[in-house]
Amino acid sequence: MKERTKLFLVAAVFLGAYFLPIESARVQRALPEGFVLLRDYAREHVLLCLVPAFFIAGAIGQFVSQGAVMKYLGSTAKRPVAYGVASVSGGILAVCSCTVLPLFGSIYRRGAGLGPASAFLYSGPAINILAMILTARILGLELGVARIVGAVVFAVVIGLLMAAIFRRQEAARATTGPDPFAAAGATASGRTRAGWQDAAFLGSMVAFLVFANWGAPNREVGFFAAVWAIHWVLAGAALLLTFGMMWRWYDRDELHAWVLGSWEFAKQILPLLLGGVLVAGWLMGRPGHDSGLMPDAWVVGAVGGNSLAANFLASVAGALMYFATLTEIPILQGLLGSGMGKGPALALLLAGPALSLPSMIVIRSYLGTKKTLVYVGLVVVMSTVTGTVFGAFAS
Repeated sequence: MKERTKLFLVAAVFLGAYFLPIESARVQRALPEGFVLLRDYAREHVLLCLVPAFFIAGAIGQFVSQGAVMKYLGSTAKRPVAYGVASVSGGILAVCSCTVLPLFGSIYRRGAGLGPASAFLYSGPAINILAMILTARILGLELGVARIVGAVVFAVVIGLLMAAIFRRQEAARATTGPDPFAAAGATASGRTRAGWQDAAFLGSMVAFLVFANWGAPNREVGFFAAVWAIHWVLAGAALLLTFGMMWRWYDRDELHAWVLGSWEFAKQILPLLLGGVLVAGWLMGRPGHDSGLMPDAWVVGAVGGNSLAANFLASVAGALMYFATLTEIPILQGLLGSGMGKGPALALLLAGPALSLPSMIVIRSYLGTKKTLVYVGLVVVMSTVTGTVFGAFAS
């Protein structure tokens, strides 16, 4: 960093502190609001969401061969296979925009192409089957179907555009990155094991992540309600199965390397993520609480009707806010009741769950500033356009 830049940053921090309007009631509410959001995030998402995701990411890096990743998700893999696998595997997880980050980082480092990795990054939090069903039930079938179609199309289109825009960088990365001819059965530790064993081990951890974070349905009957009634039993069974496979199939050196790899992801992601959550709490407040520096009335007043500006502001607001899985639905229910247009509602649904200020900070650590800005820009622009078109035809 140049000395001039350092001086500018020091001056900016000084001026911000000097003119901080601490006497303002909104500022006084916003400062503790950031810490409340941080506490809620730590209590509700770190132990059961992020920690399992770190171990899954570490396992991908340690036990999944580069050849396997390159075969299905590499830049030279067949597009229907690569984007199909990325979208389906991301959608199965049903995680928030932050929990998907270590998984994205792991497959990208392991050799996944930028396009399929970006499709996975979007689909993980955006293509959530339960969220789609609840959207249709609570916000209306029209909005629910539009969200389903939009999210699936977005995952593929964003991936294809990222791959096309950065094709030269990806070509250079392919020549210096992971060996595309790595043996399919070889692990990072050098030990050979049947592919189905590593797949089962990863599958059991994914099952724990899914069932431990299974959202409560709004009905007492049906498939999702039946799973909810026994979701802790299913999560416990998946965890026991994971420990059993650890004991039977993996030696101490492999497990040690796995834990170290998981710790590397935690060290890189967790500080950025928690810092981003804190800043998001200061700026936007908790979803549903008018306590951030930006008043909710500004947002509600700006997203009425179906203008291009309203859809754009809804997309930007959704991209900056942090939504835990499924929380976007009751929040939008309230916003629609306050006069929000259906077009901006869809724009927020397509941008909000897939992005957040904390996730952008972490994505930048993997992709760099330019690729991150392009990815965020694609999500915001596509959400804006889709919301505007949908709003023009929605009843």
